[in-house]
Amino acid sequence: MHVPRFPFTGGCRRAALRCRQAGFTLIEVMIAVAVVAILASIAVPSYQDYVRRGQLPEAFAALADARVKMEQYYQDNRNYGTGTKCAGDAAWTKAKGKRFEISCALSDAGQGYTVTATGYDGAVSGHVYTIDHNNAQRTTKFKGSAVDKSCWLARGNEC
Repeated sequence: MHVPRFPFTGGCRRAALRCRQAGFTLIEVMIAVAVVAILASIAVPSYQDYVRRGQLPEAFAALADARVKMEQYYQDNRNYGTGTKCAGDAAWTKAKGKRFEISCALSDAGQGYTVTATGYDGAVSGHVYTIDHNNAQRTTKFKGSAVDKSCWLARGNEC
């Protein structure tokens, strides 16, 4: 059995051989950190957009539901409401959902309406969508910026 003469250096002699130290150099660590930072700069905005798009269907469902209720009210009363009371001032006309607030406004002496969903929480804060008695869907605010699109924007800025 052979016992090395230099037990703390792994058996290599300092004068004759250079012993390689275990571990990472500062450059290697900096490169790894830079790669992680680049990946994060791409992934985080994509994830935030994914979360926002997941929260938007609440508004779309609420607006579609409001339109059905307004049409049902019209079938019974031959108007969408009186004064400023949409659908007889039903509770949903001033509802606050999980992330959107739903409001209604009458026009044409109760023969027209516009239901608005305004985002107030989370990633949808700064989004405003509307639907009216002609089923015209509009986006008036998207990602905090004023827009005028004749559809409900979810992903890009084109219908």
